[in-house]
Amino acid sequence: MSLRTELRKEFEKIPKGTFAPYYYRYLGQREHLGEPVVKMRAYGIYSVFANITPIIFQNDLIAGCKAGAYIDKEDFILNHAKDFTSKIGERIFRTNKDHYAPNYEKLLNVGVDGILAEIDSSLKDHAGDEKKCETLTAMKTAFCGFIQMIENYAEEANRLKNETSYNKDRLEFISSNCRAIAKGKPQTFAQALQLVWFCHTAFLLEGRAAMALGSLDRFLYPFYKRDVEAGILTKEHAVELLENVFIKLEPDNVVNICIGGTDKDSKCIINDLSYCILWAVKNCNVPGPNLSLRVTADTPDDFMDEALKSIGTGLGYPALMNNDINVAALKKYGYADDDVHNHVMVGCIENFITGKQPPWSDGRFDTPVFFEYLLNDGISRFRSDVGYDTGDIQGITSMQEFMKRFEAQLDYGVKEYCTFFNARNNSINQEYYAEPFLSCFCDDCIGRGLDINCGGSIYPSVHGVGVMGIGTICDSLAAIEKVVFTDKYATLEEIRDALNSNFEGYDELRKKLLAAPKYGNNDDFVDKYAIWLVDYMSKLFSKYKTRDGGGIYIAMASNVSNIYAGETIAATPDGRKQGEPLSDAASPTYGRDINGVTSTLASVSKPDYTAVACGSVVNQKFSPSIFEDGTRGKLLTLIRTYFARGGQEIQINATSRKILLDAMENPESYKSLVVRVSGFSDYYTRLAKGVQLDILNRTQHS
Repeated sequence: MSLRTELRKEFEKIPKGTFAPYYYRYLGQREHLGEPVVKMRAYGIYSVFANITPIIFQNDLIAGCKAGAYIDKEDFILNHAKDFTSKIGERIFRTNKDHYAPNYEKLLNVGVDGILAEIDSSLKDHAGDEKKCETLTAMKTAFCGFIQMIENYAEEANRLKNETSYNKDRLEFISSNCRAIAKGKPQTFAQALQLVWFCHTAFLLEGRAAMALGSLDRFLYPFYKRDVEAGILTKEHAVELLENVFIKLEPDNVVNICIGGTDKDSKCIINDLSYCILWAVKNCNVPGPNLSLRVTADTPDDFMDEALKSIGTGLGYPALMNNDINVAALKKYGYADDDVHNHVMVGCIENFITGKQPPWSDGRFDTPVFFEYLLNDGISRFRSDVGYDTGDIQGITSMQEFMKRFEAQLDYGVKEYCTFFNARNNSINQEYYAEPFLSCFCDDCIGRGLDINCGGSIYPSVHGVGVMGIGTICDSLAAIEKVVFTDKYATLEEIRDALNSNFEGYDELRKKLLAAPKYGNNDDFVDKYAIWLVDYMSKLFSKYKTRDGGGIYIAMASNVSNIYAGETIAATPDGRKQGEPLSDAASPTYGRDINGVTSTLASVSKPDYTAVACGSVVNQKFSPSIFEDGTRGKLLTLIRTYFARGGQEIQINATSRKILLDAMENPESYKSLVVRVSGFSDYYTRLAKGVQLDILNRTQHS
């Protein structure tokens, strides 16, 4: 049995007691009450890193996990520690806590001693500025805790050499690598990977989620290349080392790994390590590593074929990103070319400038609800909020007038969204919620002597808005145009009454609405609304900024929120009933794209996705036979054509409907079945039934 398989078994047996890094944070913070808050926070972080128990598994090659933070203490002590730290408070996702891509390349190039030297140099430069010196000293304190954690692992590996159940050579491998990176720059591929993994583990111990590993094939490649040329590393061993990391990624924490893309000269950077990463993710077959492939016109066909083989296992990885579109979208925000070409994805598909802006945040914009507001004088029957009253619908006599009213609704909704977002984001004291450890991994916090969220980063924070239901919107607008203004079969008042009654007593009208042209069939009558929606929403949100002057991006993505949003949105003019899911992300409504995948992707690629700087999700499902030798080439041609036409992203499920149905009926037989959900993969049998049905109902192309 493979090392990764045995390690996975060990990893899954981690004691599920109380995960309480806050207890160690409490021990550090309580010793510095009354002192500058950044100092108190730094000692809390130091205590977490320095005091957790280093856990090394018998099958580890690359050590590190959060298991040591599961502790056995009396409940009243843990409760007190939790209450203590909660009163001091921490950032959350919407206030820029996590979903971040650290500058690992710099760390590997200078080592931990180089980071400390840079902090000391900056302390001298800012010697007359008390606040900056407090910030820098806090960074140093937190970072020294991280170094202590590495040293603790080295000592534990040495101690375990006396345990007969452990492999002594593996322990020496871990121990020597830990000792090396605790003092200086990593010299080998294994040491570089170990240092990155320790950083990721440290972020988990801080309570951060969706921390990206970033462009591993970019910043680890120099170490890989040097070791291979020196004869101390093979492709096979590199894959084994990567597997040793990826197998420990948790399915409920979306950790994005980016491969491919372009360098500053726009050259494709696919290399031998890119293959190793792809193979390692495929071999592990677990949801944790959210692999994203930045595809260029020059991405080799044989590499694309390997990617399709991986997708065809049912794993769904990698997600395929159109590098040219994403680069063009990001350039509109004024980032330097070098930084744009070094962008990665955090979380599901969100584009991020590596190590040069504060952590990501995003939210949901339920676009289809505005039909209800427009038709009912700004009132929703299923929500507690009130929309914008655009007047009596009897005054609408043309599709142009309807669109004018609908745009007014959206304009108000965007104003409200941005006002509320910035109000919440500005509701905290940014300096009070300092992040001394994270700031060490962002340019140029150390040089500026400023926290990552207080002006230390090169670029300001950005926020992404998931514009929901493009298929629902397009189909609804096309249905109104066709049924009301072209065929004159019904009035807007009748449409309103039918929606408010959830189509009870309006069966014939619903049939007419359902029969109208539908998005995803290469029909300009309906596709024109997709072009309009992407353009209009981008222009609306581009008027607004985050608290520190960054952009507010749009995304045509929804995760699985289309399911939950559908529960709170009334019936819509496309014939969808109340409670049914909205269309998913940038995809057409499932089951309505009936003219084949070529027509589907022709529709989806018509909008200008260089206006979508956050990213998009297009879910497609193919019969497993498509991934067999001799037919994958056709799928590759389809993807190449789709990207050449301007498509931004595509992710693929390759599990048959028969297997999905059987898995729902016999979940115990399919515990390891991984499927692509929406921006991430997961075990199918662990998903909520609504999500399972959403995947099951996707149009399957053969």
